[in-house]
Amino acid sequence: MIRVLLAEDQQMLRGAMTSLLSFEPDIEVIAEVSDGQKAWEYIQQELPDVCVLDIEMPHLSGLDLAEKIKQASLPCKVMIVTTFARPGYLQKAMDCGVHGYLLKDEPIDYLIETIRTVMNGEKVVSRDLAATLFMKEQNPLNEREIAVLQLVKEGLTTNEISKKLFLTKGTIRNYLSTSIQTLHVESRQQAAQVASDKGWL
Repeated sequence: MIRVLLAEDQQMLRGAMTSLLSFEPDIEVIAEVSDGQKAWEYIQQELPDVCVLDIEMPHLSGLDLAEKIKQASLPCKVMIVTTFARPGYLQKAMDCGVHGYLLKDEPIDYLIETIRTVMNGEKVVSRDLAATLFMKEQNPLNEREIAVLQLVKEGLTTNEISKKLFLTKGTIRNYLSTSIQTLHVESRQQAAQVASDKGWL
């Protein structure tokens, strides 16, 4: 029996997936939760065979959970199920050791078959996404620019970034200016968002 934990914040979708998985004779949904923190608590207590995780959830994202599972060396297989076809998310998932990465518009039969496949130690990526792994964009930002944009993403001001990185405010502004030009955006917030979406932060 494959013991599955399902973490999805949309109640209707979570209920439908649970019902459909329950019809399979070799799959048991041991828990269904609506946020990442509850999922993490269940994962540590129950050690499911396969964790099917939405990428965007309250408290902890599916990628956050995948990273925690990897760092804790837990034996659970991790599958991300998402509406987002962003290469950056997919690359982050692969870096976290995720075993499956599926789009939510895949047929339920494909999800069920993927659960069995990852349980056997294989990796599965939705057909529409597989090509993006081979088209990963080279990160044009240097280490300092990445560090500054990461702090922008966290909501820090120029003054706070300056103190945290032990650099002058003028230097921070220079890094932000070059990042904005490099990424062809209009603001520091847009630069941080683009870099994050591409998996560079």
